[in-house]
Amino acid sequence: MRKSILFVLVSGALLFSCRPDSSTVDPFNYVQVKDTTVSNGAVASAHPLASAAGAYILRKGGNAVDAAIATQFALAVVFPEAGNIGGGGFTVIRLKDGTNITIDYREKAPGKAFRDMYLDSAGNPLLNLSQDGHLASGVPGAVAGMFAALKYGTMKIDKLIQPAIDLAEKGFAITASEARGLNRHKEDFLKYNTVVPAFVREDREWQEGDTLIQTDLANTLKRIKEEGAKGFYEGETAKLIVEEMERGGGIISYDDLKNYEAKEREPILFDYKGYEILTMPLPSSGGIIVEQMLKTSKMFNLDQMKFNSAEAVNLMAEIERRSFADRGKYLGDPDFYKVPVKALVNEDYLKERMADFVPGKAGNSKDIKEGFIPESEETTHYSVIDKDGNAVSTTTTINGGYGSRVVVGHAGFLMNNEMDDFSVKPGVPNMFGAVGQEANAVQANKRMLSSMTPTIILKDGKPWAILGTPGGTTIITSVYQTIVDLIDFKMSAHDAVNKPKFHHQWLPDVLYLEKGFDENVQKSLEAMGYTIKPRGAIGRTEVILVNDDGTITAVADRRGDDSAAGY
Repeated sequence: MRKSILFVLVSGALLFSCRPDSSTVDPFNYVQVKDTTVSNGAVASAHPLASAAGAYILRKGGNAVDAAIATQFALAVVFPEAGNIGGGGFTVIRLKDGTNITIDYREKAPGKAFRDMYLDSAGNPLLNLSQDGHLASGVPGAVAGMFAALKYGTMKIDKLIQPAIDLAEKGFAITASEARGLNRHKEDFLKYNTVVPAFVREDREWQEGDTLIQTDLANTLKRIKEEGAKGFYEGETAKLIVEEMERGGGIISYDDLKNYEAKEREPILFDYKGYEILTMPLPSSGGIIVEQMLKTSKMFNLDQMKFNSAEAVNLMAEIERRSFADRGKYLGDPDFYKVPVKALVNEDYLKERMADFVPGKAGNSKDIKEGFIPESEETTHYSVIDKDGNAVSTTTTINGGYGSRVVVGHAGFLMNNEMDDFSVKPGVPNMFGAVGQEANAVQANKRMLSSMTPTIILKDGKPWAILGTPGGTTIITSVYQTIVDLIDFKMSAHDAVNKPKFHHQWLPDVLYLEKGFDENVQKSLEAMGYTIKPRGAIGRTEVILVNDDGTITAVADRRGDDSAAGY
């Protein structure tokens, strides 16, 4: 591969070259495409090779669900910091016949998990145990999720997983960003693994253009190809997972793996200014919080404000503040905790929540708590649409960058550190600063609360925009802002993805502004009383937009190696 990977900003660039051996891409010569407009179908994901794998399936006659599955497995190979089969996620599907589907394959707490497992004898939180190493892992759901989606596709798993097998077995050229990530985590990979993983290079540091071959992962994927979901949750792979847990002090058992099931849930669907927002229900906190935020936004003249003006940011930050206060108090796994969903999105309740909002003034999170209701950042996203109008929005995660940093010995995939997304102790923030209470306490077989918010916007009953992003708690605010950008501020998909974003999550009481934010606006916000903290990239949003003429524009975020593909 040439020493630098090109960033190509032309429409319609093809990222793949079909070969007789059925490989989907040339894994050693590829480019990043940030914007492309096509006629038939498109994929936008965190890596060019994963997008190319999905686009290849579309060209071979697969539908959007088929392409999404191929993209997911490819991401597990080429984007190890977040793409996974050792984590979990959420998928939102809109079929061409109008059927809405949401699939929950969030990780679960192992059967041996218990409420205070991350506290010492004095009741102090041991966050290193919930974030690092074997005890941090929940039971992975990604493979079960792909098989739950498979019935809505048109192709068999052997065709969909083969691109990932080829990329793992034959290798691919890593990007500069991937080289930095692998080098940065080398000591962790050595510390938390008894079997040295393929991610560790002993002779020198990784460099852009080096080939990463993952033979153990290829063999794991082959077992899934041959045996289906049982090839992961039972048999040799399950044995390797349990043996890894036993070596490192983890608690995932054979029964945990065998009994794991993905679950279809009732989608969230609501109106926003003539558009229908289709998004993920609990245990995603994102769907409910985005519904809160958008319904509250309708009560104000947001569309008459200027994008990222001090006035607009003030209003939206105060909406975000109040929604995150509710998140911390009320949201958890609905199979274990009665969540007052209808009350939380009731317009009278939302109006009351904003009663103390003073335009031009920052609120105070010491005074602004959750509302009263009577009794009751490493992730990745991809968006897909096909020529028939089937659409898929998927966000998947292993939580922190490279998850727990534990690679299952001789199986080649990273395990998540998703147990940190529980409330280890009421009021104690997790790695993303999110605070929770009893609703999200650790409990055996319970799914931890998530911020992942895969979303599809419908216009006149058909998919108009498919979007989502990684980013921990910033996922929710980024999805909210992207929807507002597209609908209220009438921005292009390119600008909605790439313009600077901001974030407020109640606690800490800080307004984060992404690099590139207007300095005059920042000064105005400080004058209102906000504590401002500039920060690096917020999320990596992938948006697919169906244009009025029927063409499809796919935009991949400038903030990473993200890339769009289509035909």
